[in-house]
Amino acid sequence: MRSTPDGHGLLFGGDYNPEQWPASVWREDIALMREARVNTVTLGVFSWAFVETDDDEWDWGWFDEVIGLLHDAGIGIDLATPTAAPPTWLQRTHPEIVPVDRNGSRFHQGGRLGWCASHPVWHRYSSRIARRLGERYGRHPAVRMWHVSNELGGGNRLCYCEESSRAFREWARDRYGTIDELNRAWGTAVWGLRYRSFDDVIAPLASESGQSPSMLLAFDRFSSDALLGQYRREREALRSAGVATPITTNLMLAVGGSVADYSHWVPDLDVVAIDHYAVMADPHRERELAFVASRARGLDRTRPWLLMEHSTSAVNWQPRNPPKAPGEMIRHSLQHIAHGSDGALFFQWRASASGVEQYHSGMVPHAGSDTRQWREVVELGRTLERIKHVAGSLVEASRVAIVADIPAKWAWEEGQKPIHDYPIEASGRRWHEALSARGLGPDVVPPRADLTAYGLLVVPGLYAVNDATAGAIAAAALRGATVVVGHLSGIVDEENRVRTGGYPGAFREMLGVVGEEFCPMLAGEQIVLTSGSIAIDWSERLRVTDAEIVDTYAEGDLVGLPAVTRRSVGAGRAWYVSADIRDGFDALVDAVITDAGVRARLPVAAGIEAVRRKSDSSSWLFLINHGDTDVEVRTSGLELISGDSIDGSIKLAAGAVAVIQERTSG
Repeated sequence: MRSTPDGHGLLFGGDYNPEQWPASVWREDIALMREARVNTVTLGVFSWAFVETDDDEWDWGWFDEVIGLLHDAGIGIDLATPTAAPPTWLQRTHPEIVPVDRNGSRFHQGGRLGWCASHPVWHRYSSRIARRLGERYGRHPAVRMWHVSNELGGGNRLCYCEESSRAFREWARDRYGTIDELNRAWGTAVWGLRYRSFDDVIAPLASESGQSPSMLLAFDRFSSDALLGQYRREREALRSAGVATPITTNLMLAVGGSVADYSHWVPDLDVVAIDHYAVMADPHRERELAFVASRARGLDRTRPWLLMEHSTSAVNWQPRNPPKAPGEMIRHSLQHIAHGSDGALFFQWRASASGVEQYHSGMVPHAGSDTRQWREVVELGRTLERIKHVAGSLVEASRVAIVADIPAKWAWEEGQKPIHDYPIEASGRRWHEALSARGLGPDVVPPRADLTAYGLLVVPGLYAVNDATAGAIAAAALRGATVVVGHLSGIVDEENRVRTGGYPGAFREMLGVVGEEFCPMLAGEQIVLTSGSIAIDWSERLRVTDAEIVDTYAEGDLVGLPAVTRRSVGAGRAWYVSADIRDGFDALVDAVITDAGVRARLPVAAGIEAVRRKSDSSSWLFLINHGDTDVEVRTSGLELISGDSIDGSIKLAAGAVAVIQERTSG
């Protein structure tokens, strides 16, 4: 598999939109890029209307000039197909490509991603622009990587038009084979919603009531596959035009995001690339960043990934958009690199003066280069040069993993549930924070990953699971791993049908328990456990069939019943945590770690995040101080940012980052 362009160190730069500025600004941009040591820009993301000014009428001159300026300056290009921004002339000529919402109303021109992934007219035009770009620039020495569209599905994930219905019917026919199997999978016997044939299947437009969660999950899967199909069409148009360099697109993995099932996209991506924007209202946003970065590397542990977009400072789309604190942009960038990214790219190079994103920060802010923000950009560029040999290395293999799955999140969110305002993915982040703080450096992997290397496997909120995944998790325990199954895991199958016979259906036999009844709590309620731990939001009426009781409910209707259990399984153990434990969670984590026999492989110090990247010949320890006090950490080697030799320990200032090339024995 390919990775990021070889021989260019860590990639640094961002989206460049010269069409927003007069040509007189372009040379100033190049000079500033060289000052900041920018080595890569993403070009052309929103340029379609400027290179194809009308149907099959082309203006390449200005684009050739910009590419020439970048090439002469030694700045590499990640060239985008501009299909995130269909031109107004195309939407006016073919309004049928514009998506339809769930109420059956078609959107209008004026935004971005204004296309339906299933529409054949869109397929024709989007493939043509990709092919023309590939023919013109596919062999240009400055173009080192290609970027298909932008944030596929980030606004047009679901379309309910007639073409989407037609494509959904064919997708369902391929998946289920017969209409009887579709009826079984979707549970259409409920409310008498039986289909006579596949001709009855349409996109799930809004009805007067709730709809089958199985059908809605199927449409989520179909929509993910349709977006992947769009990526493949554009990629193949580029390849047919002679493009031989890496091709990728930018994925969205943030907590709360659920655009596509990216575990199925990885084989088609020469580079796993993501966008990430910090949630400024989150006081511990660096922890969410670490979880998302771990998910990115967990998609493919055999190669580095790439941070394609993040922000230098404020964004424009959150409820309130404060700037990042001094040093936070550098810290975030290096944190992503610590977790395996081979660079730090931004949206965007120069902050826009107009348009929807005019208050989204850029590497060059509205106030220009005599600013704190620009000086930090320049400092980051110098830092990345000092640590450039990290490029190509991988994050050190872990023996601890958390299983996370986007379709399981969809399954939980589709249809009516026992609790409706519950973010099922939050427990995964909480486990990641706790395990990271103990020096265990957990991976976050999709269910399809190879689980054989892990001694501790945490399965939090894996609501929907197929038999193969359940079997692989049970096999891990049989081999000797400690498996921790969290509440709301294994409840439904891959079609969103409840596994009957008791919760947590898919894992019931492995765990030796039977859940009889869900007992979600009202807002503000809590239950004390015998250990003194406190549970909120979620509890269950549980009985043990073949397991040891570790903790019980100490009050309420569930008093005396098991809350946490443990069972020997082959050479390993299987824990079940049936409650959403908050106070006392750390003690639970410590007990699980002791049971698993896994040990810290990274330094542990208050407020310090430690991550190690390794190559065949070197290792680099990243130490990031997220706290507000100086911290001393035991380590030895050459600190690359300062150039200092470290012998035994380093005192890391509040908010600082150290990258230590460690001494190796022999």
